[in-house]
Parts: sequence; C-alpha cells; structure tokens
Amino acid sequence: MSDKSVTLSDIASHAGVSRATVARALSEKGYVAKEAKARVEESARLLGYRPNVLARGLRAKRSFTIGHMALGITDNPFFAHVARSVEQQALSVGYKVFLYNQDETMEHERQGIERFIERQVDAVIFTYALDARNLDLLHKARMPIVQIERDRSSNTHSVLVDNRPGAEAAMRHLVGLGHRRIAFIGGDALLNRRSVSRERSVEEERLDAYLHVLSEAGVAPDPALIRLGHYIVRDERGENVVGYRDTQALLQLADRPTAIFTGCDIIAAGAMRALYEARLRIPDDISVVGYDDTLAPMLAPRLTTVAQPMEELGRTAVQYALAAIDDPTITPQHIALPTHLIVRDSTGPVRKN
Repeated sequence: MSDKSVTLSDIASHAGVSRATVARALSEKGYVAKEAKARVEESARLLGYRPNVLARGLRAKRSFTIGHMALGITDNPFFAHVARSVEQQALSVGYKVFLYNQDETMEHERQGIERFIERQVDAVIFTYALDARNLDLLHKARMPIVQIERDRSSNTHSVLVDNRPGAEAAMRHLVGLGHRRIAFIGGDALLNRRSVSRERSVEEERLDAYLHVLSEAGVAPDPALIRLGHYIVRDERGENVVGYRDTQALLQLADRPTAIFTGCDIIAAGAMRALYEARLRIPDDISVVGYDDTLAPMLAPRLTTVAQPMEELGRTAVQYALAAIDDPTITPQHIALPTHLIVRDSTGPVRKN
C-alpha cells in the first residue's frame, strides 16, 4: 500500500468481504463468522491498518487511555512487573497507558494526577496511593480509581494480595527444617504507612505471619532478630543497601540467626551479599527466604521465596478499570489474590553444631 491511510474499504476489498463485515470484525460488535474475522484481521495486518484512536475517542467520548501511578519501578522489580502487566492488558483491548512514577512523594503524586486530569484519561490505576486528598481530585473529576495492593475503601476498586498464607508457608518451611533462631527483615509499617490504607498493611501482614508461626512453634520472638525499615536505603554512592546492613547487624549478635525471612527479594539480595562477604554459605550456614519472586531465579543460590501474582495483579486492575469506565455506577470491586511458596536452593536444615 502507499503511505495514505488504510481504510475499511481497502481491507474489505483485500479480504473479499463487505465493509460492514470489516467494521463489525474490527470493533468486535456484532456477529462475524470466525473464518471471515480471521481474513479481516490478516488483511488489516498486511495492509498496515492503524485505527484512528482520536476519532474513535471523540465518538465514544473517551480518550482510550488509562493513567497508571506507579511506585519505585526503577528500584524494585515487583513494580516494574506489575506496570508491564498493566500495559500489556490495556494494549490488548485497545487502550494506551500513561505511566507516571511518583517517587514516593505526595507532591509528585499530585503532579501526576493533575497530568492525568489534563489528559482526560478514562481511569487511573494506583500502585500504592500516598495521599487521600490526591484521590479526591480524581473523584471530583469523576475518574474511576483502581488501587493495587493498598486499599479496600468504599469508593475505589482494589486488587490486593493475601499476604499471610504465603508468609506463613515460608515460616513453616523454615521451622520444618529445624530453624528456631529466625530473623525477619522487612518494611516498617510506620515508616511506609500511606494516608490511604487497608485494614492491615502489607508490612503488618507479613510480620504478623512471622510472629504467628513462631508462636505455633513455641518460640518467643527475639526483638533483636526483627529489623524493620524503609525498602530503599541509599549508601554514600547512591546504591540501595536494603537488607545488607541489617544482615551485617544480625551477624554481630552473640547468638546469631540460622535463617532470615525477608519482606521482599531485594532485601533478600542484600542479605545474601552480606552473607557472601562474611564467608557464610547459603544454606549450609544460614538459610534465606525472600518475598515476590522477582530476582529469585537469578540469584546464586536460587532463592526460596513467596511468589506474588504480579501478572494477575496488573491484568485484574485493568479489567476493573474497564468495568468502571463502561459503568461509572458499578459497585467498587475488591479481590485478594493468593501467593505461594517456591522452594529453591537457599534453604536447608539447621546446621548441627
């Protein structure tokens, strides 16, 4: 074809069907025989057809764009995986994604929301909302909101993770290997608290699971083995040393841990670096468990971790957003997706002295 725009008539002629059939096939409205639909789609691909999104948006009074307020996509692979899933699901149904990284500041979050409103996006997906006042701006603009992993409020849709079962499975795995001196390195709910929050935060749920399984095993928690803080800890070179310094501190204890359960894989990676520098073998000398399953297969030894449903988080968030776009009066939907433990090479029986 020449550089001129490919029309529905061009596709109809190429595919040997009527223009009306092409319109139904590409819009997925009305019945089209499977074989005819396949010919239309193949002809559209061969001819380089690109739908006029602007015209489609004007007709439907939509921008066919979803805003995604992301968090820490350059620091934590979990958020990058979720952002990728959101984009893939949106593109598969003809939507674009306007991604804005809020860098964990309320001001950046507000600026992003203002951009979303200016661009007239059809809905906004949050990976961790920071400030309820910022959400109010979207409510006033009548934009549907879907939150990932943070909130179960009455006026926003939410896609959560059921953190406790996976965390408890990880702890029971360690206890079953004979470990009793188990350290926990995770996020501090107070330091990482959002002004928009669910009944129990992610950090609280994972710590609750740790304490619960210790209690099951008849083990009194040792405060010296619990290290809570920020997920991003920069050294003088600007590198993230989360997990690294906490593990160094744990190794200074007279009665050091035989296992470390961490709140995410990046913390586990920092812990493994500290153990490597201390010439301790994993899992012979000390076992390590992560949470997320982002870096786990790439670490050496391969990390035992709790896998989060990152693909499903993004996919479900887009589905909720689309449902709210189609019906603004829909009752907010909430779901808690399951996690599961993946046992790899970083855990083993407690070492006998």
